[in-house]
Amino acid sequence: MEEIERQGAELSYLMVYPDEYDQSKEYPLVILLHGYGASMYDLASLAPAIHRQGYVYALPNGPIEVEFGPGEYGHSWRPPRGSSSPVDPALIEAMVDRFFDEVMQEHRVPRGRALLLGFSQGGGMTYRCGLRRADLFAGLVALGTGFPEDMKASLPEQRSLPVFIGHGMFDNIERAQQAQAFLSAAGYPITYHEYPIGHEITQHVLDDLVPWVHDVLPPL
Repeated sequence: MEEIERQGAELSYLMVYPDEYDQSKEYPLVILLHGYGASMYDLASLAPAIHRQGYVYALPNGPIEVEFGPGEYGHSWRPPRGSSSPVDPALIEAMVDRFFDEVMQEHRVPRGRALLLGFSQGGGMTYRCGLRRADLFAGLVALGTGFPEDMKASLPEQRSLPVFIGHGMFDNIERAQQAQAFLSAAGYPITYHEYPIGHEITQHVLDDLVPWVHDVLPPL
């Protein structure tokens, strides 16, 4: 697989291309959103675990740079708590929305032939940006995250988008349980798994996740 850093119209991102990539073919797309303080490389190892030949992968950097240690910087999708950042979260969501269209157009991905996966803060963004664009995605994956409280009163009318929720039992499991209960009651088809882990993605998660991805969005 080949990794190439790109600079989009608004977001920098990593493209991961499959083994034996053929530009003449229309590959399904998997978009992966990292957690707080991480970067576009954080979830790159998931690409070969999901499928080495059947998808193209796009991993954008969050637009806000944050310092999480002396001289150590990462990226965020939301202004840090207590921050005086003037960045409007709604503007970031619109930026991510435009990124979806940009990367899908560039790689000739038809509507409905993409999947959005997010971990931690990226999982929250997956809910925020993915549920509104059910026309683009075959499914959503939210790992190690809860459902945004401010979205509960504004769910879209179309609620057939499959959602995979995975969460560690030692990582504030109540927020995932609440997300599962709320979205199931709202009518979404939910696949829910709890794991004896903390705030991480392990092989146990992948053992459930990878077959689910292949089912909702078959590889080329």
